[in-house]
Amino acid sequence: MTNVVLGKTQYGKAENHVVRVNRTTDRHTLRDLVVTSQLRGDFDAVHTHGDNAHCVATDTQKNTVFALAQKHDITTPEDYLGILADHFTSEFDWVSGGRWAADEHAWARINDHDHCFVQNKDEIRTAVVVADGDQRTVISGFKGLTVLKSTESGFVGYPKDQYTTLPETEDRVLSTDIATRWRYNTDDVDYDAAYEDVKSIILDKFTDHYSRALQETLYLMGQAVIEAHPEIDEIKFSCPNKHHFVYDLGFCGESNNNETHYAADRPYGLIEATIRREDAPEAEAAWDGIAGFC
Repeated sequence: MTNVVLGKTQYGKAENHVVRVNRTTDRHTLRDLVVTSQLRGDFDAVHTHGDNAHCVATDTQKNTVFALAQKHDITTPEDYLGILADHFTSEFDWVSGGRWAADEHAWARINDHDHCFVQNKDEIRTAVVVADGDQRTVISGFKGLTVLKSTESGFVGYPKDQYTTLPETEDRVLSTDIATRWRYNTDDVDYDAAYEDVKSIILDKFTDHYSRALQETLYLMGQAVIEAHPEIDEIKFSCPNKHHFVYDLGFCGESNNNETHYAADRPYGLIEATIRREDAPEAEAAWDGIAGFC
């Protein structure tokens, strides 16, 4: 008989779609979150002996997500996830920590109307709160923000071998879907204001330089965020290179001066990078379970 041991575990209820309307005034506000709750702690017996005495039902976690949204409102996803973390780690002695995550879908007012909205498709805001005992780590970010620069980008000087067919170019289209997450070193943060400023910095930095590679652009964006925000210790990017190839129109005698492109959706380059404050402690455990970032 093979000896086995139980490794790390966590469990919970995924993708609880919570829409919270604040009606305290006639001008309503709306927060639209898809929330996942996962608990960590003394759950060995449920795995090894089928003993459910410590197994807080995933349905209970789901109900708690909605109940605390009602009880506390949702001011920011980060603050709300912190409320969930505090509740579960204080309500159940054997819950030592966990991971609470949210994707927020933004809504904009229609013609500045008090209670009519249109969904904003620019990007999805993300938030994660990881609890380990009394320690809390907050990781914010966004994904799905598509950007493109039609010039001021090139790619030259790379190694060539017998399998290289890509021609060098000093003027190309550079496009990507920005997915990024950043880790705070404090919870004394205005999360909405910080989110908007980090996004603004990233977009500004995308525009302000000649890009010799997407790798360089990610580094410059991350560097600018770290320099502007002392409350952020590190930022990660996971960005596809959305290739735009100049289409050969020689078959019909038309010239193409870098104007008409074929936008290829696959395969694509996938560029990932972490930019960290030099003296900041690493927090690898906080990133467990966050897929797609190096």
